[in-house]
Amino acid sequence: MKITIQTAPGSSGYLDMFPERRMSYFGNSYILSLTVTAGIGGLLFGYDTGVISGALLYIKDDFEVVKYSSFLQETIVSMAIVGAIIGAASGAGAIVMAAAPDPYVLISGRLLVGLGVGVASVTAPVYIAEASPSEVRGGLVSTNVLMITGGQFLSYLVNSAFTQVPGTWRWMLGVSGVPAVIQFVLMLFMPESPRWLFMKNRKAEAIEVLTRIYDISRLEDEIDHLSEAEEEEKLRKGTVGYLDVFKSKEMRLAFLAGAGLQAFQQFTGINTVMYYSPTIVQMAGFHSNQLALFLSLIVAAMNAAGTVVGIYFIDHCGRKKLALSSLCGVIISLIILSVSFFKQSGSSADGGLYGWLAVLGLALYIAFFAPGMGPVPWTVNSEIYPQQYRGICGGMSATVNWISNLIVAQTFLSIAETAGTGMTFLILAGIAVLAVIFVIVFVPETQGLTFSEVEQIWKERAWGNNSGWGSSSDSNNLEGLLEQGSRS
Repeated sequence: MKITIQTAPGSSGYLDMFPERRMSYFGNSYILSLTVTAGIGGLLFGYDTGVISGALLYIKDDFEVVKYSSFLQETIVSMAIVGAIIGAASGAGAIVMAAAPDPYVLISGRLLVGLGVGVASVTAPVYIAEASPSEVRGGLVSTNVLMITGGQFLSYLVNSAFTQVPGTWRWMLGVSGVPAVIQFVLMLFMPESPRWLFMKNRKAEAIEVLTRIYDISRLEDEIDHLSEAEEEEKLRKGTVGYLDVFKSKEMRLAFLAGAGLQAFQQFTGINTVMYYSPTIVQMAGFHSNQLALFLSLIVAAMNAAGTVVGIYFIDHCGRKKLALSSLCGVIISLIILSVSFFKQSGSSADGGLYGWLAVLGLALYIAFFAPGMGPVPWTVNSEIYPQQYRGICGGMSATVNWISNLIVAQTFLSIAETAGTGMTFLILAGIAVLAVIFVIVFVPETQGLTFSEVEQIWKERAWGNNSGWGSSSDSNNLEGLLEQGSRS
């Protein structure tokens, strides 16, 4: 049976008919404040992942065993990622790191910090997406990525500020406790997302939040849209488990797209650059800690600036085009980095031409990566899953991101020592080529679509125009509901 779907209120077609109801990025200070508050977790994420790159230079000076062990250096960097994979919240990590008497206590502190960061990486994008108007959802979710890159830039500033202070790396790591306390206080005043409240039959609270997001001319339409979504949810299973994701063809396709994007975001090398950029600069021949931090600060600033560009383009050019253009630039940049290290290895000059070429390659890499492959995976994952699957699939895809991140962080220095830095970057370029193919084949364009319209994409990809959500009975019930909607 062919399914006819009525254009949903809030959809791109609906807003084309009523362009005056479109909201701009800065159109509502309330939703922007919710986005920034939720994004403080991203700031903490960015700070804790970025600060270690500079702190590591001084940790090696204090602990000789770290200086001569690539494995310990990789473990100090990656232990926060292990904590993020586990994903339980904790606020004690900054204190433990700052007071660490040896590398092993420091590693424990990094684990604690990662526990809190892991939860934020899952919940913040989903919360922002569910509270956002569809036409600015990409930009608002990308604001969380801006907070991450801003946190990384802030970490480099802090690193530079404490280079001449006794206990250098302890101050660098200890500062991360400040944003955690700020977010804890602010979150006491944040509401749940209106979509979640509506689905939990707390409609009065949901409407109260919606009235602060939408004006009266659009409020009724948004409430009707949530009511329709609620009716569809009632025809499906009330609760889902991890195995249910893989029993449904639609969800397998959606999860493949979402988790694949998260994996490629990491395996194309972004956190190789962000965790190890001062070390990479020193590998290129610039041996001064201060110069390495300064050059890395420029790279971090470009990362934050590039994310601002991405916030604009993600709702104007679309997710897929932005990811593809970003990946093409990443491939070129990684090849430049690879060539610079291949050539530099045969030169005895301190830095020199090929050293500066490596710095240029780092800068270009960030300039291309930040607007596209930085925000796109998180944005896509916040909008491609149905309500009942959004929490589980969001968490699973974030876990894929963190596991991929861990693999990269834990192996980069060892692979560079074994295969050479030039070959390592060439391998990353090859992975970026695979990422281009993956995005073309598996990732749909979701720009400006409502959650219901995105669900329909997966139905059509899985079953053509005759779809269901996992079983024939579910299919018949859903088709009946949609037919009623098309006749109304």
